[in-house]
Amino acid sequence: MFDYVIIGTGFAGSVLAERIATQLNKKVLMIEKRNHIGGNAYDSYDSQGILIHNYGPHIFHTKVKKVWDYLSNFTEWHLYHHKVLGVIDGKKVPIPFNLNSIHQVFPKSLAERLEKKLIENFGYNKKVPILKLREVEDPDLKFLADYIYEKVFLGYTTKQWGVTPEELDPSVTGRVPVYISRDDRYFQDPYQGMPKEGYTKLFERMLDHENIKILLNTDYKEVLEFNFETGEASLFGKKFNGEIVYTGPIDYFFDYKFGPLPYRSLNFVFEQFNQEQVQEVGTVNYPNDYNFTRITEFKHLTNQISDKTTTVKEFSQEYIPGKNIPYYPIKNEQNLELYRLYKEEARKYENLIFIGRLAEYQYYDMDMVVAKAIRVFEEKIKI
Repeated sequence: MFDYVIIGTGFAGSVLAERIATQLNKKVLMIEKRNHIGGNAYDSYDSQGILIHNYGPHIFHTKVKKVWDYLSNFTEWHLYHHKVLGVIDGKKVPIPFNLNSIHQVFPKSLAERLEKKLIENFGYNKKVPILKLREVEDPDLKFLADYIYEKVFLGYTTKQWGVTPEELDPSVTGRVPVYISRDDRYFQDPYQGMPKEGYTKLFERMLDHENIKILLNTDYKEVLEFNFETGEASLFGKKFNGEIVYTGPIDYFFDYKFGPLPYRSLNFVFEQFNQEQVQEVGTVNYPNDYNFTRITEFKHLTNQISDKTTTVKEFSQEYIPGKNIPYYPIKNEQNLELYRLYKEEARKYENLIFIGRLAEYQYYDMDMVVAKAIRVFEEKIKI
């Protein structure tokens, strides 16, 4: 009855389902553990009519025109450039920390000296990872690096990840650079925006095809059995000869054979206000104050007009399998070595494709998941 089973309805699974259904005219069964499609990008209207992101803010941005053009088949865009402020010593300054931030927190003469030395050492319009900046010998830049590390980076990273920055893989710490520029935007990609009617509408259009069937509220193990010895699968008790695409946690697929992979989870606290706006920008970070990491006000992101507004506070927390949702893989050498064991196990089976943040233990942005799914379709499936 089905040619493909796709486990998970986030970007990775949905892009592959759409491509397989429309380009190959093959039948796809999608199995989703939650009661909705869209994965963590799912959005909905709250009780006062505000469009919220149920799993935290998702701002779309990409350098890849092919990805933007592909998603534009399923949505129009509200063109939006995200801005973030961080509360540093009681002041709200642009994040990533940039030249404007320097001039806001330091006396004029010191700020001008730091700006000059940054440009001389690294160039203008460059992004420098904070841990790299800390290696500089110049005493002024060392002072700046230590200040940013302690005031901007250390507290936020420790709250977010539960470890110090030095315990994380450079690919994670490199995501929070010092930006030698006057550009206050959080992203500098040429394509930035929000789906005009929301992400859920985008997914609905993507998956609206007669070849795609979706099974919600279902752990795939209830209906799909996979024999690790033979590589054979059965679906609803009958032999399944098609391909399986898996986008969930790879350790769960293999029944935690080598032990659970560490992730960070999140707890979201939504608050409603009977006023038009409560923040100057979409997101305000709190690296040193309180036990939450940031507050996002959705109307900045969605451009929705209303005399009410909704925010979300994010509290990072330990991931406990079966208790909460894994959001961020904690990438360090020990954890990556554990992932490599699962990756080698996955390579044994030709009828399995593992793709996505959880299946590949990668800190993917949305656009990179879409790009990867398109590439997997073109290189592995469309043959």
